[in-house]
Amino acid sequence: AWKMYLGRPETDTVRCNAMGVLGDALFSNQRSAEALPVLEAELALNLRYWSRNEENILSSQTNLSTCLGQLGRRDEALVLIRGIHARRVATLGDSHARTIQ
Repeated sequence: AWKMYLGRPETDTVRCNAMGVLGDALFSNQRSAEALPVLEAELALNLRYWSRNEENILSSQTNLSTCLGQLGRRDEALVLIRGIHARRVATLGDSHARTIQ
């Protein structure tokens, strides 16, 4: 099913969303090593083409940090988590529910 999206341009939101769903599905099925490059590619697309959609970027970073942590790459995950938290504090405040999760 994934191959049907490969022909779409990188700027196609359906392609990017499909990558996110694939990465999440792989991770949810304990296939973190396979999910990692998919989640990295999804984040890269979000940063490249939809850099103003901060919520999507933070969501992609959260998914990536969780996957990195699962793979034992906790230092890299922690860097992402700290950046996510800093952006949420800056945009939502330190007492917002999304900030204190």
